[in-house]
Amino acid sequence: MTDATLSSCTSTPETTERNRLYWQSRRGMWELDLLLIPFLDGRYNQLSEQLKSDYKRLLIEEDQDLFVWLMRREPTKDPSLQALVQEIIDHAEHGSLDQYKGL
Repeated sequence: MTDATLSSCTSTPETTERNRLYWQSRRGMWELDLLLIPFLDGRYNQLSEQLKSDYKRLLIEEDQDLFVWLMRREPTKDPSLQALVQEIIDHAEHGSLDQYKGL
């Protein structure tokens, strides 16, 4: 095994956390996948620690609630999550269409 292969086989806590967030961002609704996964890939690393914590809390919510919030039908029940929901919406509306390739 080469050093490159060995390093790709070892996981860091950050890699483990990122993989966990990726799989939690995959939801039972395709519409949510199209919003959450590109946001995780394109914006998560630039978020403040508070917004990262909010993202983890958002993933606990039910798909039906996420859909209603992300489609702007209702505000979030938790006002502290509303800023994050708006960040996700903004990323989807203003991001490159390339973010959806491979989904």
